[in-house]
Amino acid sequence: MHIKIRQGRPEDIPAVYALVKELAEYEKAPEAVTNSVERMTEDAFGKDPCYFLLVAESDTEILGMAIYFVKYSTWKGKGIYLDDIVVSEKHRRKGIGKLLFDEVVREAARLDAHILHWQVLDWNTPAIEFYKKYNCSFESEWIDCKLHREQLLQFNQPSF
Repeated sequence: MHIKIRQGRPEDIPAVYALVKELAEYEKAPEAVTNSVERMTEDAFGKDPCYFLLVAESDTEILGMAIYFVKYSTWKGKGIYLDDIVVSEKHRRKGIGKLLFDEVVREAARLDAHILHWQVLDWNTPAIEFYKKYNCSFESEWIDCKLHREQLLQFNQPSF
C-alpha cells in the first residue's frame, strides 16, 4: 500500500470528520463532538482559516489526518500546536501516524517554529509510547484549563 501525506482539501473534510468521530469513540466521549463538516470546512478553508490539515491517503481513501495551528509563547516565540493525529483503527500499526507526525515536525521547522506542543491522554499508552520514540518532554506540572462555549457566551458584554 502506497501512502501519501498531503495538505488537506475541502473535499477531504467529510472523511476527516469521520476520523474525528472515530477518535471520540476511542476516547469514550462521542457526545463531546459538537463540531460539523460545515464548520470544519469554513475554519480551514474559509475567509479566516484557523488551522492546517494534513491527510494520509492511499489511492483515494483517507487513512488518517493531522490538524495543527500556529500558537505563540511569550517565552519561546512562534510555535505549532498539534491538536490531533488520528489514524483509522483499521489502518493503525502501519506507520501512518509516524508519517503524519514527521510531516507536522517538518511543517513546524518550515514555519520557523521554536516549539511543537501537543497533549496526550494519560491512559493512552500506545500514543505515549509512540511519542517517547521522539525523545519529547512530558510535562506534569501544567494543568489544562478550558472555557467552553457556554462559559464564553457569559462574557459577551464589553467590560470597557
